[in-house]
Amino acid sequence: MKQYLSPLALSLKPSGIRKFFDLAATMEDVISLGVGEPDFATPWVMREAAIYSLEQGQTMYTSNAGLIELRRELAKYLAKHQGLNYNPEKEILITVGASEAIDLAMRALINPGDGVLIPDPSFVAYAGCATLAGAEVHYVPTRAEHDFRLQVEDLQLAYTPNCKILVLSYPNNPTGAIMTREDLLPIARFASEHDLIVLSDEIYSDLTYAGNHTPFATLPYMNNRTLHVSGFSKAYAMTGWRVGYVAGHEDFIQTMTRIHQYTIMCAPIMAQVAALEGLRSGESAKREMIMEYDRRRRLMVNGFREMGLNCFEPLGAFYVFPEISVTGLSSDEFAEELLKEERVAVVPGTAFGPGGEGHIRCSYAYSTEQLLEALNRMNRFVKKRL
Repeated sequence: MKQYLSPLALSLKPSGIRKFFDLAATMEDVISLGVGEPDFATPWVMREAAIYSLEQGQTMYTSNAGLIELRRELAKYLAKHQGLNYNPEKEILITVGASEAIDLAMRALINPGDGVLIPDPSFVAYAGCATLAGAEVHYVPTRAEHDFRLQVEDLQLAYTPNCKILVLSYPNNPTGAIMTREDLLPIARFASEHDLIVLSDEIYSDLTYAGNHTPFATLPYMNNRTLHVSGFSKAYAMTGWRVGYVAGHEDFIQTMTRIHQYTIMCAPIMAQVAALEGLRSGESAKREMIMEYDRRRRLMVNGFREMGLNCFEPLGAFYVFPEISVTGLSSDEFAEELLKEERVAVVPGTAFGPGGEGHIRCSYAYSTEQLLEALNRMNRFVKKRL
């Protein structure tokens, strides 16, 4: 029946993240470090708010843009914590996870043949959504010697006159890299000079372990040309609730909302209620989770270094991205053989772009007990190959 299918859809590669997650699910005694899934439950105060809303019969549609109470609370939060000022009625859209916001942005902005600049390695959805919108993907390499921070010189080499969007993802998935205000200023100048719209995915902005996060839209001349994407999945342990948002210029947001109303209608009301309560009273629970992630981060970095692998120190998100080329295996070979021999599931770096070769991604959003056992198994695996 493939003759009936879109060649564009058929050209998409399956997600390298889900491949190993699904395979691990069919095996016994597997420790999976593959998916960015917090092992914490959503804070009780947020679950309780959702339960109460159900008991009160709040099971209806909301506005396409999302509950106005949630958008107003988000506007207050962004102003207080990130120095961002948005009109909650016209410049904020609640989406089904940050992933929907990324897809909407691509579809709202791209004409067939437009170029999208994407740091490499980075989250798998960027290239897929850009391709489905009819764009040409231009990968911009990031390297360990630069702490995986995007360099303006590499942007210049990757840029072509058809480029319209620059994707930023800091703190970064999969590397855990961050970019400071000083790092971002040359990127902002480049975007302004080349008339680029910046899609800044800041879903991990709360998970930063060294200094304060700098929202890209706060940089000079960037407010109107930046789409600020984030959500509740990571910092509030709400992955399954699917609540994200995007904020930006009214023209962008209103166009994205029109697409959203035909495809999604609105995010689930009970999830929006939980997110609203998180903004109002979930800060202490969020901080406790972040402190635990920081402890696990140091555990994982030290563990990989002790087994003889170079491991860049991630300063954001909840992933480590060790280099495994010293074993003589490719990223895919390492992941496949590790799963087969030691029952540990990791993601090959190539799942995040060609620049990921020679690395694997491991999430540390799992219990310390699981992480320690995984490190023991991986140490046994690596020692056989050094």
